[in-house]
Amino acid sequence: MRLLFINIRELIQVRDASVEKVSGLEMKKLPKIPNAWLFIEDDKISDFGKMEDLPEIQVDQTIDLSGKIVLPSWCDSHTHLVYAGNREQEFVDRINGLTYEEIANRGGGILNSAKTLNETSEEELYKQSASRLEEVIKLGTGAIEIKSGYGLTKEGELKILRVIKKLKENYNLPVKATFLGAHALPSEYKNRKEEYLTMVIEEILPAVAKEDLAEYIDIFCEKGYFSIEDTDRLLEAGKKYGLQPKIHVNQFNSIGGVQAGIAHKALSVDHLEVMTPEDIKSLIGTQTMPVALPGCSLFLSIPYTPARAIMEAGLPLALATDFNPGSSPSGNMNLVVSLACIKMKMTPEEAINAATINAAYAMDLSKTHGSISRGKKANFIITKKIPSYAYLPYSFGSNAIEDVYINGKSVN
Repeated sequence: MRLLFINIRELIQVRDASVEKVSGLEMKKLPKIPNAWLFIEDDKISDFGKMEDLPEIQVDQTIDLSGKIVLPSWCDSHTHLVYAGNREQEFVDRINGLTYEEIANRGGGILNSAKTLNETSEEELYKQSASRLEEVIKLGTGAIEIKSGYGLTKEGELKILRVIKKLKENYNLPVKATFLGAHALPSEYKNRKEEYLTMVIEEILPAVAKEDLAEYIDIFCEKGYFSIEDTDRLLEAGKKYGLQPKIHVNQFNSIGGVQAGIAHKALSVDHLEVMTPEDIKSLIGTQTMPVALPGCSLFLSIPYTPARAIMEAGLPLALATDFNPGSSPSGNMNLVVSLACIKMKMTPEEAINAATINAAYAMDLSKTHGSISRGKKANFIITKKIPSYAYLPYSFGSNAIEDVYINGKSVN
């Protein structure tokens, strides 16, 4: 199918395909073409330019986008989208004064989700997860990473990863899978962390590798969860199976998780709500992408990732939703972009770069997604008639998206 979109008010994030990510001051620059056209052939971006330079092209359909803006679809590099049920009662408990840690100590939090998941059939889990995936696609997400971590048993973890694999097979967008067996300590392993980690490494990890269920490996490196030593042990084990690290660090405390991730050549270090100057300095010159999850900060009322300090150090930054039932029950990347501007003092240009090209890098998708580039996949957002791209983060309570194209086809 050859589609030509004409009279585009602005074509946003137009880049040479060789650009993998943007860092520091580069994040303030968002290349764009006003009054543009975009030509799609089958599932790829073929060409684009200014309307005044539009050549004669043989097409199957021409679509007039007068007054509308086109930008690459959002890339969500950190989610826990495959889960069962919800945790709205814990939401009420927090309103009534309990902390996230207190709820977890009472058997809530991740352990609550694990109990529900292990009681839910794989078929039902797939049904719930597919519904969430369809929702976020319509909100503009064109590539997504999904973690396990709500099973905490061999059967539960494999169930989640098999559901992710089925989503990958049935939905026409990149779905990356991450094995997060070390998300929390199951109640039956209380005070036996070494035994649980041994079980994750010696029993679950080989099964994950045998069924080819994951590209990445993750661990919740945090006080009260898993230590630096635990992190080193797990990530070394994952390397033997070709799993690259993408890890949870610095959500509540800075304990050396950033440095551990860098040492293991992690593709990304995620959360970063609590960052020391040393943490930021250690990322300089590395290939590890810092990832902020402002939806979690909003929902838990915890600090936001210090985006300005990270970018002013010359570093890149990506944004993701952390979509999960306990600390960020939203997969809406539009809200994440708004929060980055409102709460993290990122400019619209910086936030859009963080949610597209840099977020694609955090899933190893820079060569195919994250920008309007010749030869990349035709995954893009068409807005409603809006005054500028800054209106996207400004209008945080409105859905300014008219349509989303995945591999050159409208999801509507």
